[in-house]
Amino acid sequence: MKYFIAFALISQGAACASPALRQVGTLDLPGKAGQRFDYLTIDYKDHYLLSAHLGANQLYVIDIKTQKLLHTITDTPGAEGVEYVPELDKAYTSNWRDHTIGVIDLKQMKSVKKIPAENKPDGSAYAPPFHKLYVSDERAKALIVVDVNTDTVLTTLRFQSETGMPQFDPITKKIYLNLQDQNLFAVIDPATDTVEEKFPVGHCEGNHGMALDVDHRLAFLACEGNDKVAIFNLEQHAVVAEIPVPPGIDVIAFDPGLGRLYAACYSGAISVIQEDDSAHFRKLEDHAVQAKVHSLAVDAETHKVYAPEQEENGQPVSKMIIYDAISR
Repeated sequence: MKYFIAFALISQGAACASPALRQVGTLDLPGKAGQRFDYLTIDYKDHYLLSAHLGANQLYVIDIKTQKLLHTITDTPGAEGVEYVPELDKAYTSNWRDHTIGVIDLKQMKSVKKIPAENKPDGSAYAPPFHKLYVSDERAKALIVVDVNTDTVLTTLRFQSETGMPQFDPITKKIYLNLQDQNLFAVIDPATDTVEEKFPVGHCEGNHGMALDVDHRLAFLACEGNDKVAIFNLEQHAVVAEIPVPPGIDVIAFDPGLGRLYAACYSGAISVIQEDDSAHFRKLEDHAVQAKVHSLAVDAETHKVYAPEQEENGQPVSKMIIYDAISR
């Protein structure tokens, strides 16, 4: 019944003419135009946006107060994932071209070490109480565990599935991991680095991207195989709603202050989904953007959304687009 409620509310929201996002800025970036971007994350301590330009083999450090590019960090070949460790002023990139995890010193603004991975390191998550970084090694069907104090691999967890995006839950102090070939949601204990449980994710196929609403005990899963967002209740261990989105869903991000989920879709849309409470959701808009926009980040303090572009009206570009959220 919850599925039907969710879909009815989605229809009402999608029919509304007023937009949920408004473009307020554009930042040209120096990487080769037309090359694929990937994950972004925010360093709230320094007010930096860290953006991986996969195709250009570099990482951008953008000041989100001034909306200016501060540094371009090279030697991040094929950077996909990027994760920030605040207490050490370090970031980590998932470099698929040389199969390494890059260690970025944000004081020196350069790559200072590379940790061996296996085959296509991708999304990553940091577990602060354990001082461990968890890196999805997608094609190796693995999750690499890194000690951020020594920048060494502690262990590698193996699965019978390619691994999607991991996330750390500060309430349960667990790592969650998408097992995208099996349509399963895995729960991992960082204290022992063992898999505690695995749960099916309803009709979601190819669950790759993930974002959490920690307060309302929800995980939002990007179903790449059938173009929807599955909303997984972390206490019920079940999907409670499925929301269709345009083709090519990839990276998703949640703004807890607005209760709003953003899903970047490669076909040319950012889906905006409003969480009214833990059981009711509305699609506000499939906001039209340029094709091949498949990643984004949201600033939980300002509610701005950042989405990189690799083409504009069919022409190659290298840009960061900045949006304001419009309340409804």
